Amino acid sequence: MTKVIAGLTTSIDGFVADEGGSIERLYPDLATLQGTAYMNALIAETGAVLMGRRAFEMAKDPDWYVGNYEFQTPIFVVTHSPPRVKPKQDEHLTFTFVTDGVESAVAQATAAARDKAVQVVGGSSLIQQLLRAGLVDELRLDVMPVLLGSGRRLFENSGLERPELEKLQVQQVGARTSLRFQVKKK
Repeated sequence: MTKVIAGLTTSIDGFVADEGGSIERLYPDLATLQGTAYMNALIAETGAVLMGRRAFEMAKDPDWYVGNYEFQTPIFVVTHSPPRVKPKQDEHLTFTFVTDGVESAVAQATAAARDKAVQVVGGSSLIQQLLRAGLVDELRLDVMPVLLGSGRRLFENSGLERPELEKLQVQQVGARTSLRFQVKKK
């Protein structure tokens, strides 16, 4: 059965972006993560990616994803309005812009992932929506030893009704501490 894995990098004080929306200080190790056992395992288990529109737009040129993004899989972007021009795609990386809600996005991504996982990358709002809908099987938080002081928090005003989490793993990956939790279904 395909798992939906929601993951994000956060500062020690719980911010996933600074006041200006930048995530730069949370990813000083991005280049050094490439080719590590940690990233290779993440890539190998991923059959599809689910992301919010804001995360998608972090690439200045949407055509950059093909051949450059670590996940060369079908990508499903949850949005209210798809871009007028669809970004470049190839036989490995395709884009689907989902406008009819998170349930539809998860269903489409799960079908595309086949027997692999759906990785939810970026998008605190998207992750909150998925958790509220009971659509997340695993939550992965990478904590960086950084204090941002202010910005966008992952769970601020989330309206979540205390999802029950079970710790699966704690792993050191360079400066990051990677935390994995199973989300218990009610």
